Amino acid sequence: MDVVVIETRQLGDRSYLVHDGTSALVIDPQRDTDRVEEAARDAGVTITHVAETHIHNDYLTGGLELARAHGASYLVNAADPVTFERKPITDGQVVQVGALTVRAVATPGHTHTHLSFIVDDGEQQAVFSGGSLLYGSVGRTDLVAAEDTPGLAHDQYASVRRLAAEAAPGAALFPTHGFGSFCSSGPASRAGGSTIGEQLTSNHALTDPDEDHFVQELISNLTAYPSYYAHMGVTNAAGPGPADLAVPESLDAAELMRRLEGGEWVVDLRRRVAFASNHLLGSVSFEYGTSFSTYLGWILPWGEQLTLVGSRGDVEKAIRDLSRIGIERPDAALGTDPHALAPRAALASYPRVGWDAVLAGRASGDTVVDVRRADEFAASRVAGALNIPLHELLRRLDSVPAGRLWVHCTSGYRAGTAASLLQRAGRDVVHIDAKFDDAERAGIPVDNTPVPAGPTA
Repeated sequence: MDVVVIETRQLGDRSYLVHDGTSALVIDPQRDTDRVEEAARDAGVTITHVAETHIHNDYLTGGLELARAHGASYLVNAADPVTFERKPITDGQVVQVGALTVRAVATPGHTHTHLSFIVDDGEQQAVFSGGSLLYGSVGRTDLVAAEDTPGLAHDQYASVRRLAAEAAPGAALFPTHGFGSFCSSGPASRAGGSTIGEQLTSNHALTDPDEDHFVQELISNLTAYPSYYAHMGVTNAAGPGPADLAVPESLDAAELMRRLEGGEWVVDLRRRVAFASNHLLGSVSFEYGTSFSTYLGWILPWGEQLTLVGSRGDVEKAIRDLSRIGIERPDAALGTDPHALAPRAALASYPRVGWDAVLAGRASGDTVVDVRRADEFAASRVAGALNIPLHELLRRLDSVPAGRLWVHCTSGYRAGTAASLLQRAGRDVVHIDAKFDDAERAGIPVDNTPVPAGPTA
């Protein structure tokens, strides 16, 4: 048995190609299936089966299209209310994939109908746990409904223990979530790999003998998650179509200017340093990188037309990333010189500083705006700072105080986006592009007294 990992760092997830040298099973494929197909070609194997551990909340699946393209059996829980043709599978059912034996194990918790798969080739065993047992923790249990969260947390406790009992201690563990995904919860480690035996001694879901304590701890660790999750499950149950990854023809200057003047969402993909120094007035900064699609999908209004501005390479990657969360066919203006893209459009800039400049330049009437999540702010904060989490900023613009705003986050990334949104709304902003951990050393008064976090909106 060979397991090929297809990693999607942008969402903190992994998909898997499992094969015996001839026949292959794909587990939890992302929507851009060309990566899986390339892995299958490289391994010289035929994809005969595709399986889903659950109806995903954090991305659109490529499972249906991949199965159709290869004439493969599409294994989806019989209890999942899907509207497409699939091969229904239930708890305990065994499927043969070449020399591999694949057994489904019901592991409710992350969702009500979650399945894990134990794959055996007669000599070694692998466990594909989806959003059930992760490295160091488990998948979050609050994505279905608030009223279901406590019950699902109890289910999660029982499920991971059943899974660990039914698998061999030496079985390699391959979760889908837990690599930065907001679908994980609690003290998930950033380990690259693990086994069931290792988790039995290190995972709090398996070492905590008190189920009620585990449930309380799990729920208390739940933090805010991206708003676009609300659209993923519905689309996955209906069966997403193929991703369109084509880069569109670049908009001309007149059309780009019309969109800016009309208040449409024009997204600049350049580094936040370049954006702060020179950008099209009315555009917003979402520096392209591993956090790009998560924050854009979380912050901007769902379903509105987007125009991406940046190099062809960044636009191409951004289109792929956005397709994974159901943001389809954005337009583009290709280029990195704002003046060249729209010579008649107004340009803008704002100061970008470190903590030393805050100490020297902040006036008494100015406000420090912390755009980290509420749980981050609750743990430690700049004394007197106002907390407006980035994902709440657009709907809370009316509550932002007048005067100059000094905007910070943990590293500078979220603050760059927040500063651009505030400037777009006509505010006077300074982007603090510095690590929060350096604030106190720079002489900034920091309050480290823990306080209760606000709601995880």
